[in-house]
Amino acid sequence: MRLLPIQFCQPGMKLGKKIYNEEGLVLLSEHAELTQSIILRLDQLGLKYVYIEDSRTDDVLIPELITEKTQRESIQEIRTNFRVLMDKPFTEKQSAYPSLGKNFRKVITNLIDELSGHEDAMIMLSDLHTTDFYLYRHSLNVCIYTVMMGLSKGYNAEELMTISLGALLHDIGKTQVPLEILQKPGQLTDEEFSKIKMHSELGYKMLKDEPNIPLLAAHCAFQHHERVDGTGYPRGIKGSEIHEYSRIIGIVDSYDAMTSHRVYRPALMPHQALEILYTGSGTLYEQGLLELFRDRIAIYPIGITVKLNTGEIGVVVDLNAMAPQRPIIRVLYGPDGEELKSIYEIDLSVRLNVIIVAVLTGGS
Repeated sequence: MRLLPIQFCQPGMKLGKKIYNEEGLVLLSEHAELTQSIILRLDQLGLKYVYIEDSRTDDVLIPELITEKTQRESIQEIRTNFRVLMDKPFTEKQSAYPSLGKNFRKVITNLIDELSGHEDAMIMLSDLHTTDFYLYRHSLNVCIYTVMMGLSKGYNAEELMTISLGALLHDIGKTQVPLEILQKPGQLTDEEFSKIKMHSELGYKMLKDEPNIPLLAAHCAFQHHERVDGTGYPRGIKGSEIHEYSRIIGIVDSYDAMTSHRVYRPALMPHQALEILYTGSGTLYEQGLLELFRDRIAIYPIGITVKLNTGEIGVVVDLNAMAPQRPIIRVLYGPDGEELKSIYEIDLSVRLNVIIVAVLTGGS
């Protein structure tokens, strides 16, 4: 299967992977035939790429780090709890959410169990979801990335649970920010942005006294927008003053925000987001943690179409764990743009003189 920009999809094409709604339920199944109205609707729902069946790549399988059942149950748990919080204004007088830690520990235990079986895998979140409410999916994505980072760091079970709770709940303070601000398609005013920035401190206050939520997890909510050079918020702390868990979550939070479709801008491709993260290496983000994250993500996802410096065009069909920026390409078009009758593959980890110069996007 291939991952195509929605603009390049045509009626009659068939889906290669399921598409889910905000509740984690299947909106469209594999093999569903696209019509013009479906394509337009998917575009309106924020899906800029879809997996399409293609006879030249029908043997290409997309690795699943998390089962459909676990993803669905996780999203539903996040959605249910966050909606309760949205309807219940926070007060500091007493522990307001006694079941929060218990509910989310179950979610995280399932995620850790499944991800622990893929410790050497590169992270490629390939499931396609509509963007009816970004906060739910973002919270889960950040947790998944963080668990994989924690496994790479060799954290023990207690450490993994703590950082994972901090990651899953890092944006919980946004449940207290008005929806019209969170989902505003235009530029925020200074006053609106100030309210958004309050979510870090609000999240800390909401979590710090809750049973089954470690205080350190609350600090993850508090510190995930702090930056190594002291330019972050809310306190402007720097370097080792920021806990390592928060420095990790700060990286993956930024990455997932950039690679997710938002109401005010389209998603970036993984390699584009990583390039932007690297402009902040050593200043905004700790270089060692950024390098660890770089080596754990698939910046060229399986199924994406790329152009090589030779002029050849092909599809990423496999990843090299030891060289994540050098995938295996199945070449479908020759240097002059001609469709090849006999396709072949190039392993970029072997052919070091061949590099990816472009990724097929809606604007290509």
